[in-house]
Amino acid sequence: MQQKEQVIRTEYSEVMQKSYIDYAMSVIIARALPDVRDGLKPVQRRTLYDMHELGIKYDKPYRKCARIVGDTMGKYHPHGDSSIYEALVVLAQEFKKGLPLVDGHGNFGSIEGDGAAAMRYTEARLQKITQEAYLADLDKDVVDFVPNFDETEKEPSVLPVRVPNLLINGAEGIAVGMATSIPPHNFSEVIDGVKAYMNHPDITTKELMNYIKGPDFPTGGIVVNQDDLLKIYETGIGKIKIRGKVEVEQAKGGKQRLVITEIPYTMVGANIGKFLMDVYHLVETKKTGDIVDISNQSSKEGIRIVLELKKGTDIENFCNMLYKKTRLEDTFGVNMLAVADGRPETMGILSIIQHHVNFQYELATRKYKTLLAKELEKKEIQEGLIQACDVIDLIIEILRGAKNIKDAKDCLINGNTEKIKFRYKGSEADAKQLCFTERQASAILEMRLYKLIGLEIEALRKEHKTTLSNIANYEEILGNRAAMAKVIIKELTKFQKEYGTSRKTQIENAKEAVYEEKKMEEMPVVVLMDRFGYAKTIDVSAFERNREAAEGESKYIIPCMNTDKLCVFTDKGQLHTIKIQDLPYGKFRDKGTPIDNVSKYDSSQEQIIYINCLGNLLGRHLLFVNSEGMLKTVEGEEFDVSKRTTASTKLNEGERLLMVQMLENTEGESVVLQTEKGMFLRFLSSSIPIKKKGAIGVRGMKIAPKDRLKEVFLLGDEEKTITENDRQVMLHKLKIASRDGKGVKK
Repeated sequence: MQQKEQVIRTEYSEVMQKSYIDYAMSVIIARALPDVRDGLKPVQRRTLYDMHELGIKYDKPYRKCARIVGDTMGKYHPHGDSSIYEALVVLAQEFKKGLPLVDGHGNFGSIEGDGAAAMRYTEARLQKITQEAYLADLDKDVVDFVPNFDETEKEPSVLPVRVPNLLINGAEGIAVGMATSIPPHNFSEVIDGVKAYMNHPDITTKELMNYIKGPDFPTGGIVVNQDDLLKIYETGIGKIKIRGKVEVEQAKGGKQRLVITEIPYTMVGANIGKFLMDVYHLVETKKTGDIVDISNQSSKEGIRIVLELKKGTDIENFCNMLYKKTRLEDTFGVNMLAVADGRPETMGILSIIQHHVNFQYELATRKYKTLLAKELEKKEIQEGLIQACDVIDLIIEILRGAKNIKDAKDCLINGNTEKIKFRYKGSEADAKQLCFTERQASAILEMRLYKLIGLEIEALRKEHKTTLSNIANYEEILGNRAAMAKVIIKELTKFQKEYGTSRKTQIENAKEAVYEEKKMEEMPVVVLMDRFGYAKTIDVSAFERNREAAEGESKYIIPCMNTDKLCVFTDKGQLHTIKIQDLPYGKFRDKGTPIDNVSKYDSSQEQIIYINCLGNLLGRHLLFVNSEGMLKTVEGEEFDVSKRTTASTKLNEGERLLMVQMLENTEGESVVLQTEKGMFLRFLSSSIPIKKKGAIGVRGMKIAPKDRLKEVFLLGDEEKTITENDRQVMLHKLKIASRDGKGVKK
């Protein structure tokens, strides 16, 4: 009988809220954030564990990355092969990780942003440190194993990492509503910090910084705000300023060259190309004339970006310009967020080390409990075998007199002789005294005859002595926290000696980069813009020589100063401002640049209706007329704004701007409005009120319901004639009426 469906009524918003919270927590805990204990995200942890399970050790041949990725995805991480391969690649990149955990073979990308080759071409294996400090002792029950996604495999909930990986390698990740960004640190310094905390648990962050000086980026560079590090390390939040390392070399002819040998960590990847483009832009826009040539001579040996400079260049001022105008000085945002006790938490370095040390004690406790249990088991068996060697003749007699193993074993454990036939009198009485344990009896029954050789018995006694020593040692470690700490510190010191490296990043308090920008020599220029939107500036004398050609080819010709700004008004009511110095300055026949490239103007979405220089607008009034016949005048000072794009007027939905025009402020100046059905209204511009740019304005003409405003004309003293319905209409002959009238039919 089919079960009847049951409809559950619930509030939709509650279902959505719960579902989204579940999704967010899944991303936070199971995808994006590292665990404070091993410093690894789930995808990194699963990839390393899978390589360990596949036996891809540092002293074994490399294996194809495609095999590693496929195995990891099939067993532990069902989230797509690209995310697993990207994680594997980053674990192998020396320029991203302070301590690479994977040994990559093949093209694993470059510091300049080149991507790794496809996984079918590259190979990988574990690093030695990864095996020894990240994956060791997994067979000693040091961490919990949990079912994988389909419960067909078991995976570790956390790796038994012996070093504070979260600080050594740092972390980056974007979750839902939160992100983590932890800088890498020097391996030796972090180990020293951990040992200092274990020896003095009441140590402060300031005291800890005597050992951990600051971040140590694999790309080197210079941290220039040392005084800010204490607060960053206390709170886990802040900004680290990094500069590239610059050297000055002497070139021929008294010239000098600036060589960048180390870059900020934030410049790794495509940002090196962005830096070079920024330097090119400084040359193009004439912000500097000191650069003769730029070349990127970086190789496998390291970074080498060379800037050839003119003779007599002020090196200090030039470097400060690079710090200010490019990413040679950049900011690394710190947010030390990690999963601690199953929830995301922002921590300082002291808190991170506390969690790490607590984890080390937990690992050591579980490890030595497992080892102690094995040694106790071994001790029990050894004592049984030693005791058995002393009564070996009796045991042989019991075995020969027993019908099966069960009877023999019962006799050895319980002294039960009922089912045993003895050859010699008195043996049965001796057998009744036997009281071996279950484990000892099994070992005796499995013992081989060669073990009865004198040297073998001596070796057994020696092994037993070692076992007793190990038991005493393990019990001492488990019963004495100081002894356990000593063992942990000894292991850390071993790793430090073998894998420690010298610091790459300098830490200092540098002066704020002060760049004295050379003042541009003010001079008059002419802005030319053609009908395709290409704009340029030329010298006034060049314009005069080519006036006729310029007037024929250019849609806009605007005389102004080279220090001025260009104001571009569009039919969408937007004002785009462009610095004149951002337009290319050159010869009359130069093509220019599209204004889309130097402003936020989008020629596909809006049309230009008026252009002028800000200097020409100041002290003047602009007339605004929109498609609904609303008009106003606005003072030019209103458009002296710092934003590159802002609203020049207020428009309602569906409206557009028909006209922006500068008023001449003459008494006879008038405005003519023309509708599509041939209605004309002429009135004095002086009757239009002055409004703010954010106002809609006042009505200029009463337009019939099925009619629309078509054209707007601003008349001065000149005569103007237009054609309407094949008839000539002389606008200057129209009678001047009042604003907001119906107009006359023509």
